[in-house]
Amino acid sequence: MKVKSLVAALLLSIIPALASAHDYTQDNLKIDHPWSRPTPPGTPTGVGYLTITNIGEAPITLIGAQTPRAGHVSIHESSMSDGVMSMKPLKQGLVIPAGETVELKPHSYHLMLEKLPEPLHEGERIPLTLKFRGAETVQVELTVEPLDYGVMKKEMDHSGHQME
Repeated sequence: MKVKSLVAALLLSIIPALASAHDYTQDNLKIDHPWSRPTPPGTPTGVGYLTITNIGEAPITLIGAQTPRAGHVSIHESSMSDGVMSMKPLKQGLVIPAGETVELKPHSYHLMLEKLPEPLHEGERIPLTLKFRGAETVQVELTVEPLDYGVMKKEMDHSGHQME
């Protein structure tokens, strides 16, 4: 009986993460699962992650974003060099080549939500406007996921496993 309870508890813990998955399609763009992390009180910055697929035949550039929850949103890239993580703004935007997908994720490309007037709370949905060169503006919502969401997502990825 304990095994059934454990399995039920595990399934119930996974369902909210699956239910919050959302995507948007507009013209030649597909935006998958926009999400963020909760921020501690007094922290003036947050992050935004999502996957952008360009299903068109010409490159599209993410040139900006805005949300009423932040005073400013910028596009950044984090990279590791000689064991040191650094972050730089992408002032010219982020190019999404034709027919390709670019993932904004931890330790890579991401949106910086700057000048937050109050913390981002788990479960909150944050309206976000994405601005592009070569495509129309897209309205999405960032879902504020638990702090361990990125770890859970990676552990739940079974794409490399094959059934026999």
